[in-house]
Amino acid sequence: MKLDRNHAWLERARRVVPGCAQTFSKGPLNFVAGATPAFLGRGQGARVWDVDGNEYVDYLLGLGPVILGYADTEVNRAAAAQMEAGVSFSLSHPVEVELSELLVSLIPCAEMVRFGKNGSDATAGAVRLSRAVTGRDKVARCGYHGWQDWYIGSTDRWQGVPEAVRALTLSFPYNDPEALDRLFAAHPGAIACVILEPVTFDPPRAGYLEAVRELCHANGALLIFDEVITGFRFGLGGAQTYFGVTPDLACFGKALANGFPLSAIVGKAEFMRRFEDVFFSFTFGGETVSLAAALATIRALRDRGGVASIWDAGERLRRGTQTLIEETGLAGTIECAGYPPWTTLRCPNALPEQALLLRSLFQQECAARGVLTIGAHMISVAHGAGEIDWTLAAYREVFRILAEAQASGAPERWLRGSPMRTILRP
Repeated sequence: MKLDRNHAWLERARRVVPGCAQTFSKGPLNFVAGATPAFLGRGQGARVWDVDGNEYVDYLLGLGPVILGYADTEVNRAAAAQMEAGVSFSLSHPVEVELSELLVSLIPCAEMVRFGKNGSDATAGAVRLSRAVTGRDKVARCGYHGWQDWYIGSTDRWQGVPEAVRALTLSFPYNDPEALDRLFAAHPGAIACVILEPVTFDPPRAGYLEAVRELCHANGALLIFDEVITGFRFGLGGAQTYFGVTPDLACFGKALANGFPLSAIVGKAEFMRRFEDVFFSFTFGGETVSLAAALATIRALRDRGGVASIWDAGERLRRGTQTLIEETGLAGTIECAGYPPWTTLRCPNALPEQALLLRSLFQQECAARGVLTIGAHMISVAHGAGEIDWTLAAYREVFRILAEAQASGAPERWLRGSPMRTILRP
């Protein structure tokens, strides 16, 4: 696999772009530098081509937004038509109302809607709203919620966040309602909201999400579901529909517009109406091209049976991957965890450094066989039988290499470039 143009672009980027990318997860830190592509040139369906012309089945999907597939005809046609009519106006545009009405019809907690551009806009706006509603300052969080000060200050990427802000965010573990109960007890009358991803790769224990909701309401706090990732993959109404637990507010993004920049805060009207006073306002909140793309995306998911196809393809990949893990003797070293629309390969019994080495080797060998992944699988409607078959054929070879490398006791010797590095430790 030739990567000459990739390397050339990376050298140019080093001179003018801090970190060589606009997003940490798309930059060299997250890949085996020198052995994997750094720049993509185009995408179609579930496949992408790097700047050297190498083709890959893509499981990153722009970090999740591409739910129908790259360059979807219906979405691009809708966006182009709106572009011809105008992108940003001096007053509101009807498409804002149309999309809001559609989201209200689909999402259980949605009675009103406000739009942003990134998931971080939505989570930060929901937290600010919760503070205004409750008159409290502290936030309890579980999971990843973006780059804004209120969240990132509670992680190891806190630089630049004032200590006073950092002290306001409290962390609690998933699937442990007793830990959240202790947090409320330690900060009586001070927690404005609890924000969590309703699910990532471990399923919620029976009654867990219900218990979180009950604890919130018993302690006068709002419950926010961060559905930036789960939204539209677990169902058109999000994970809250799948699990049957309705929060007070929810944040959507990523897959909302098939790659166009858009996010949304949705929630109960009694809380959402406070946005008439709470300042959540910016120039591109009503940018029409992304809104038109979102309308087309959601309608396409609904009319094509997109959610069901994502689950079917994801289950075939999950089941086939786990079978290959067992056949190559890696059971106990690697597992395929998560729900079919969003799975990950992880090393449950390895030290973090060892797990990172194995992930790096896996990523390197997958790229060499035309599969672009960092170990996780985001599934789109465009992932058909051909893409899944191609991936499993590549995995059969890659897992054999991982087994040999693991048995050698020195998997780092198998790398052809610098290993991945941890971007964020929550």
